[in-house]
Amino acid sequence: MQSTNDLATEDNETAGASDDLTQNCIRPYDRGEGRTEGHVLTGGFHVSTDPKYVPRSQVLPLDKALEIIDSLPGGGIILTKVEEVLNWGRASSVWPLTFGLACCAIEMMQAFATRFDMDRMGIIPRATPRQADCIIVAGRATIKIAPIVRRLWEQMPEPKYVISMGSCATCGGPFYYDNYSILKGIDQVIPVDVYVAGCPPRPEALIEGFLKLQDKIKKEPFLRRRIAQAAAAQS
Repeated sequence: MQSTNDLATEDNETAGASDDLTQNCIRPYDRGEGRTEGHVLTGGFHVSTDPKYVPRSQVLPLDKALEIIDSLPGGGIILTKVEEVLNWGRASSVWPLTFGLACCAIEMMQAFATRFDMDRMGIIPRATPRQADCIIVAGRATIKIAPIVRRLWEQMPEPKYVISMGSCATCGGPFYYDNYSILKGIDQVIPVDVYVAGCPPRPEALIEGFLKLQDKIKKEPFLRRRIAQAAAAQS
């Protein structure tokens, strides 16, 4: 029969081994096991303060994990992945400001109605430029309304995009000749990212234009451009 002193010695040894195991080991996250208090998910690994949760057969030494992290070339891989996630999120939640000026606006309304339902693609129309990151210019723009379009575009937060919907917004359409009041393209006032052809274009054409815009957003160096702008502002 073991004495009280022997039991106390064994408990101290077990506690010391548990502390070493907890401090020096990271266990890969396994969704099949439940998580309790003291478990923190970070970077795909579980850092556990419960030694019972960390089997010795599945232990990754902490110094080995740090070696793997240090072997990454300057953190470039992590930066690229973060940028891809940010661009994916921005491309999947384009909020356009609908600016209907003529018959193209009817087709634009149909694209947001129940048959085509562009909301399911994350394209949710907004009524104010301060909540939008894209403006749809649908229809002919007159010289008198040009400063209003410019002001709305300037009120939109960066990054922002412009879709020119229809021939009138793109080049003046049938009003190109013999009309003193029509702009020969909205790109004379604001920069355009996507041109949607048609007179008027069908809702499917507008959807394709948004798909083109989403592809453009996913390929943008958004994070790197922001870092460069912040560095330039500090210098």
